[in-house]
Amino acid sequence: MYQAIQLNPYDPNIASYYWALGSSKLVSGRIDEAATLLEKARASNPRLFFVHLWLAAPLALRDELDEARSALAQSLKLKPEINSLARWRSAYPWYANPQFVALAKPTLYAGLRRADFPEE
Repeated sequence: MYQAIQLNPYDPNIASYYWALGSSKLVSGRIDEAATLLEKARASNPRLFFVHLWLAAPLALRDELDEARSALAQSLKLKPEINSLARWRSAYPWYANPQFVALAKPTLYAGLRRADFPEE
């Protein structure tokens, strides 16, 4: 991914690259790197609801709760039907995969809960 970004920094899909890198850093516990990459994803394409949702988690884990809640609010504005963890898992079943949940629980899901994203 890093090489793809370096080779074509104007790729119209660059936000997806930054999101993929940031999400992998988040679930591996590299909170600061995740926040930086997810902020780049958001700056590259602010119309992607899931980027805002994922960004809320590392921001909350860094005690940047106002910013985390703002990211959640933007996610809800873009995709109002994804208004809880249950709705997200229902709409995107891979987020309910037990292996993913075990990996994401201490980072992604903990951060979203801390930012007041409801369970149900």
